[in-house]
Amino acid sequence: MKTTLDLNDALLAKAKVFAVQQQTTLTRLVEDGLKLRLEAPKTPTKRVHLPVYPGKGGLAPGVDSLSNKAMLEAIEHDA
Repeated sequence: MKTTLDLNDALLAKAKVFAVQQQTTLTRLVEDGLKLRLEAPKTPTKRVHLPVYPGKGGLAPGVDSLSNKAMLEAIEHDA
């Protein structure tokens, strides 16, 4: 079946070069890409357990935990 696609110029140019490098046609490249996306297994998101440090401690007195600048300065001061 013939169809018309509206593709980004830069993406199309890369696809044409890739098709030539792979010794295939642009049509076959598009078909293969669609098959990969449509047949890809739907893997559920896996929960990851992150360890939490149970020890005591925290921020040094006077460090503002809401300030990236203050946190960076505290890290640099410790190094």
